[in-house]
Amino acid sequence: MITLAGITLSEIFETCFLLCFAVAWPVNIAKSLRARTAKGRSVAFEFCVLLGYFFGIAAKLVDDHLSYVVVFYVINTLMVLIDIALYYRNVRLDKLAQR
Repeated sequence: MITLAGITLSEIFETCFLLCFAVAWPVNIAKSLRARTAKGRSVAFEFCVLLGYFFGIAAKLVDDHLSYVVVFYVINTLMVLIDIALYYRNVRLDKLAQR
């Protein structure tokens, strides 16, 4: 196992993966806020991503190696939950606009 200052190379790569998503989610959230519509959005996709993050957290807990990487899973999970909430807000706004 390759380590750098006690951190495995695997954890470094996993953190980089999660950071890429952590950059993308705020952009998506901002787009949801500005668009004020749910048209063209897939809440099923977001729930799938959310499930993936839950499995990532579960893997860290089951692995008995609770590392700093879990923090990035939690941050990303919170951002997906915010975007899902905005989706439902935008669905409501779409319904109001149709009246």
